[in-house]
Amino acid sequence: MDKLNEMTVFVRAVERRGFSAAARQLGLTPSAVSKQIARLEDRLGARLFHRTTRRLGLTQEGRAFYERCVGILSEVEQAEEAVSELRGRVRGTLRVVSVAAFTRAQLLPLLPEFMLRHPELRLELELSERSVDLIDEGVDVALRLSEQMNEESLVARKLFTNRRLICAAPSYLQRYGTPQTPEDLLKHNCLTHSSVAHFNDWEFAGPEGTRVLHVSGNFEANRAAAIQQAVVAGIGVARLAEFLVGHDINAGRLVALLTDYVHDQSSLMVVYPHRRHLSTKVRAFVDFLVEKFTPVPPWERDYVSST
Repeated sequence: MDKLNEMTVFVRAVERRGFSAAARQLGLTPSAVSKQIARLEDRLGARLFHRTTRRLGLTQEGRAFYERCVGILSEVEQAEEAVSELRGRVRGTLRVVSVAAFTRAQLLPLLPEFMLRHPELRLELELSERSVDLIDEGVDVALRLSEQMNEESLVARKLFTNRRLICAAPSYLQRYGTPQTPEDLLKHNCLTHSSVAHFNDWEFAGPEGTRVLHVSGNFEANRAAAIQQAVVAGIGVARLAEFLVGHDINAGRLVALLTDYVHDQSSLMVVYPHRRHLSTKVRAFVDFLVEKFTPVPPWERDYVSST
């Protein structure tokens, strides 16, 4: 096997955190990946991985080799993309990391159209809230909430304002009444997020100033999508992104509450590394997102059309 293929197998094993996951992506068997890594280590005369029964970690030599391999493979891919661009083709592998709730609710239903437009493109999608180093991890594009961003060297483009709404099901409001002020929420069963504590501090800004209420209730989940299903089922009151609950509100499954206090200080951003010449695959994906979510996102268009 040539050196470039060896590098590819090695990098995939690092990025997928295991030989089995790398094998699935590459269409190989785990034993084939293991043998290729062993041959690579023999050729280099250095151990690249710390192997234990629980995890796979890089040695110092492995980390240095990985950093160089990522750069080399990126240059090769960009060279191929340059030729494809001259022929008007979008191809290669597009690596995207995106906010899980938004991806499931809004992005995934649109991806078949994007893939049909670009049949030679391979899409690798990771749903994650973790902090990602786009350059070190070889990620092409990230979809991030503005409050999650802390890297100034990246290019960031706003797709839409991430309005967060207080809402509840009609059945819940019939049983327990409708809160008229933010303080009334302290008497209600508020659905909370178990893994992001500050999401349970609901901020309200009005003429009388800004205050923050720490809400609580008898239901919590570690995913916004689970909270969305719970609030539709009538378990309690939730504060969720409009992209999750907009359709439910339009359909009457949920009622927007305290609408004078909508939280609109967050945005969803599409982020990518700064390059003088943006690759065709990244440009195609960014253009697609802009087409679908600006200047008015689809859930707001639905609301406008129904009024």
